[in-house]
Amino acid sequence: MSNGRNGVNMAVYHWQSHNVKLSGVDDMVLLPKISEDAIVENLKKRYMDDYIFTCIGPVLVSVNPFKQMPYFGEKEVEIYQGAAPYENPPHIYALADDMYRNLLIDNESQCVIISGESGAGKTVAAKYIMSYIARISGGGARVQHIKDVILESNPLLEAFGNAKTVRNNNSSRFGKYVEILFGNGGQPEGGRISNFLLEKSRVTMQNLGERNFHIFYQLCTGASVNMKKDFGLCQLDYYHYLSYGGSHKVEGTNDAHDFQETLKAMNVMGLTDQEQSNILQAVAGILHLGNVMFLEKGNYSEIQDQNALAFPSFLFEVDQNHLQSKLTSRRFDSKWGAQSDTIDVTLNVEQALYTRDALAKGIYARLFDYLVKRVNGAMETNAQGYNIGILDIYGFEIFEKNGFEQFCINFVNEKLQQIFIELTLKAEQEEYVAENIKWTPISYFNNKVVCDLIESKRPPGLFSVMDDVCATMHAVSEGVDQDLQKKLATASGTHQHYQSCKEGFIIHHYAGIVTYNVEGFCDRNRDVLFPDLVELMQSSSNAFLRSLFPDQINANCKSRPTTAGSKIRTQANRLVDELMKCTPHYIRCIKPNETKRPRDWEELRVKHQVEYLGLKENIRVRRAGFAYRRPFNKFLHRYAILTKETWPRWQGDLRKGVEWIMKSVNMEKSQFQLGKTKVFIKAPESLFMLEDQRDRRYNQYARVIQKAFKKYFARRQHDRQKEEAANLMFGKKERRRFSINRNFAGDYIGLDSRPLLQNLVGRREKVAFAEVVKKYDRRFKAARRDLILTSHSVLLVGREAVKKGPEKGKPVEVMKRKLDFEDISHVSLSTLQDDFLILHMKEDYDSFLEIVFKTEFLLLLNKKYQAQLGREITVKFSNSLEFKVKKEGWGGGGTRQVKFISAGTSDMALLKPSGKVLTVVIGPGLPSNSKPILQRAVVGSRQSRMQGNNFIQQHSALKPQIKFQKPGASPSRPAPGLPPGSTPRSSIRAPPPPSEPAPPNQPMVRPGFRLPAISAGSGDFPGQVPVMLTPSTVRPQQSAKAGNQRNFMQTPQAGLAGVKRASLNQSATHKPIPGGGKPRPPMKPKPALPKCKALYDYTAQDLDELTFKEGDVIEVLKEEAGGWWQGRIQGKEGLLPANYVQKL
Repeated sequence: MSNGRNGVNMAVYHWQSHNVKLSGVDDMVLLPKISEDAIVENLKKRYMDDYIFTCIGPVLVSVNPFKQMPYFGEKEVEIYQGAAPYENPPHIYALADDMYRNLLIDNESQCVIISGESGAGKTVAAKYIMSYIARISGGGARVQHIKDVILESNPLLEAFGNAKTVRNNNSSRFGKYVEILFGNGGQPEGGRISNFLLEKSRVTMQNLGERNFHIFYQLCTGASVNMKKDFGLCQLDYYHYLSYGGSHKVEGTNDAHDFQETLKAMNVMGLTDQEQSNILQAVAGILHLGNVMFLEKGNYSEIQDQNALAFPSFLFEVDQNHLQSKLTSRRFDSKWGAQSDTIDVTLNVEQALYTRDALAKGIYARLFDYLVKRVNGAMETNAQGYNIGILDIYGFEIFEKNGFEQFCINFVNEKLQQIFIELTLKAEQEEYVAENIKWTPISYFNNKVVCDLIESKRPPGLFSVMDDVCATMHAVSEGVDQDLQKKLATASGTHQHYQSCKEGFIIHHYAGIVTYNVEGFCDRNRDVLFPDLVELMQSSSNAFLRSLFPDQINANCKSRPTTAGSKIRTQANRLVDELMKCTPHYIRCIKPNETKRPRDWEELRVKHQVEYLGLKENIRVRRAGFAYRRPFNKFLHRYAILTKETWPRWQGDLRKGVEWIMKSVNMEKSQFQLGKTKVFIKAPESLFMLEDQRDRRYNQYARVIQKAFKKYFARRQHDRQKEEAANLMFGKKERRRFSINRNFAGDYIGLDSRPLLQNLVGRREKVAFAEVVKKYDRRFKAARRDLILTSHSVLLVGREAVKKGPEKGKPVEVMKRKLDFEDISHVSLSTLQDDFLILHMKEDYDSFLEIVFKTEFLLLLNKKYQAQLGREITVKFSNSLEFKVKKEGWGGGGTRQVKFISAGTSDMALLKPSGKVLTVVIGPGLPSNSKPILQRAVVGSRQSRMQGNNFIQQHSALKPQIKFQKPGASPSRPAPGLPPGSTPRSSIRAPPPPSEPAPPNQPMVRPGFRLPAISAGSGDFPGQVPVMLTPSTVRPQQSAKAGNQRNFMQTPQAGLAGVKRASLNQSATHKPIPGGGKPRPPMKPKPALPKCKALYDYTAQDLDELTFKEGDVIEVLKEEAGGWWQGRIQGKEGLLPANYVQKL
């Protein structure tokens, strides 16, 4: 946005602005052809033009740009705050604002489900939502602390829970559900974070090209000299646990800088310096523990280097011999009848390495849980209210070797896809049927069959089989994974979405085929930390480390320990239950490439994601469905205020009440349907119309209340204002006869009803005064401006015609000039009764204005100026004024003079320009020492209102009428009269001016958000085509050996889910013939428009008016009661004064 001080137009990023480039379709419901290829092509067009957001009704589709985009600043926050979704392009801020407003309006908890594969941008999307909500919600010290905790929890948990993978440089290796609790006023009162399934195996092992968790690299590179010395830190290559990935560097990541952000986040959470030191000491101890190696000696293990034990025992603050003993041996409890005995068994090298890694993973996992607990403690509250939930969870992923963690991660993604299907495809269609809404079913692939394969109990699913195998495991785990593979094949071998393979098993997920290697499955699912290791850490002299292991060791406990699989299954189902309690919103993230580079587009990869995310089916349901539904009672409660019959309470049948409201707002019957218990509204625009009318009605009532209170309580305030205003002019300037006793209104252009002008000014700016004025240039030529006074500046808004594009010629409001208070040196006026005023600038050209309500403006300007700068503004009075003009071209700016002469008896100023001098001639006004007559009578007394000096009745007859207009309305424009010096060429007398301002310009509705009418037959699809499955159609092709090529990075095969989706597409091609094959009936001829004939010549005074000559015939589009009609002549539409024409 450019600075408006120098006369440069200020651009506003808005869908109606002329500088917004259109790329593809904003809302894919409006695609002319619904297919995967059309969706991919539309996303590509927008992606290449840096538009990463597209929508399908309320569902947001986000494509990862792999670069920082420019539209996430304060300007965008202001644009999207409180705006209707159709007003601006799709944006994550629009979805966040919709959630926040719905929470306040409907008193219902909200949630957003962010889904997509690894590297699609889910974590960044979650952070943008949290930052937006933090910016627009309430304030206060406590509230600000909650906001800081919510925002700073991101870098802290990312440091300990995120890592670089081959698919994503900042991949979340844990699931996170953030809930923000809001009070009645919309301010954050507290929050909670739930975490799921930390991938703790990454602590001890990473795939090639990947890294361990970020915190290890941050600590080694960003720690201070003293910290490195205390923790024994050195080069990254020294640590065995960091050696698997092959590279420690990540493009675009500064680990040392990120470490400082992590420390800052710890401070915000309330962690003391000692607690921070304890946490980092544990992290360093894990690194050193990984360097403990073992030798094979007689089938038993020994420590290879005793010195390697020094730092782990020092940092964990345990006895070194005790640590050595627990790493190389394990205690077993045996029982023979009533006798029990304890045996220490020396471990072999493989078992010792497993024990070492188990200790490292156990410490890290408990450390992570402790951090989440501290974050929750920092924003804990007992307040009641509704919450906004933000789900940021690991994405669907396929690696070269997929283990137990990938199995759990992909299972959770199956559950999230199931929620999306249940709520957007299945439940919505079922609701239409239940409510007797006319509906043609739309087929889709339901992945519940995959969820049942994994988590079902009867018949036993894969998790149940794993738990049974783990329950029979003993100390030796050899062969248990192969046993698991056989039992899985026995239990699920006949399932369509399951296959056995050499490495383990294959599942046909909704997102593609994944091959899982069963090696280590049972150990990781068992997830047991040996009692020996718990006792070791409980012996630490560090109280913090002891607190991480509060376990009560009971050798006699016979209950089966909870497995990792059952934990994640329980957590996933609990998460689903929490999400189902909220009103859901969706963000579908798409990863455009595997190179992680901007503007790189892989067609097949994107198409595969579009298919398995079900975007095409989502568009079809949305296109044929309804945007809004509410029970009758809730609808009546919200919109009863729209009619006097339903307000304040409807006593009759609920359905009849809804019908009455719909009839009162003239909503077309094609835009809504009434079910058994709910009302269904088709297009978002119809809902926004209801909301707009509701806001207007509340505003009307609020104005009535305000008016009554002002009349009763604020009479003295009005008198005081008049006195203050009079004192500014007292003894210095003559007063106008009809304005000295008037009350001040402040807004004379109906700013409340002009959202486009509000958007230009700024939604958060408080406007003190607004009026239509005349601005004179260097040649003393007048131009119309909207003068707006805010708390910090004076704004001059003009109108210009769009020069290019489809809206060429359309007038739009633009910021012509912004005058900040600190740049204004003084104000000058004449001593006569004229309305001229000059705003003098310190280092820029001046503004020469003609202001009708100059006294009120000067009073409010002085108050705001004093509040901002601490001093009154300087006001000078003289009948010879001078002002600086704007520089143009190569010539200098120079000055112009204005001379004022009192002559004649007219109250209207006569302007006589001559070169660089303008002479203003005007008759005498009231004496400069005139004072307003203050009305002290009691409000409500009719007689008191009739009293006062003889000016009052005359003034009331001539006082300007203030009309609050519709959005886009022209301000109170001067009524057109006959041109100076001209006489009518007919016998008709000169027409009186129109009685009201010109009617408003109707704002254009963006085509990208208008839902087309759908015929009853469109979107009809026969039942699902039966799928004939053969091994070639569902089995993946045999891949080359691991390491020869990275096939797992290629677009995954669609598998059985893809075959089923394709069959649905084939069935969808058999569409019924529209209208049953009957010929289309002829269209009714359009009714002829009424016409009128011009009685006089008229030259347009503004961009939205028509110019015509006497005798011209004009088509009348709309007649307005205020004296201005909408017409069309020679193809051009605009406004015309009704008293210049005669209807034919």
